[in-house]
Amino acid sequence: MSALLGAIPTSAQTKGQVIVGRTGVARIANSGSWRLESTKREPEDLEAQVFELLDQLTLDCGVWASLGSRFRVGLFCGVFMGSFNDGLVLSPKALLALGQRSIKLELDIYDASRD
Repeated sequence: MSALLGAIPTSAQTKGQVIVGRTGVARIANSGSWRLESTKREPEDLEAQVFELLDQLTLDCGVWASLGSRFRVGLFCGVFMGSFNDGLVLSPKALLALGQRSIKLELDIYDASRD
């Protein structure tokens, strides 16, 4: 996976691998994963984080098509809003870059004002 994408993951696991959690409890990975994390930013800058990740990875649409036919390819974002009525915007350029690679964008949005 790293060779195809042209980057080293932040974390990775293979199906069946023994994973030891923070509590020291071991488990067996049900599936493999390859993860790349961006730098945390406050206030948020999702656009910059998207390109921080994509700029490390291959531009080859053939590679992305091959990966998309065999694996779930996605960008998970935890978004912590300052208030219940905050918003965020992604430019057409960022959306196109994700779309050309068939990367599903998943937003998990939290309202920080509701502790």
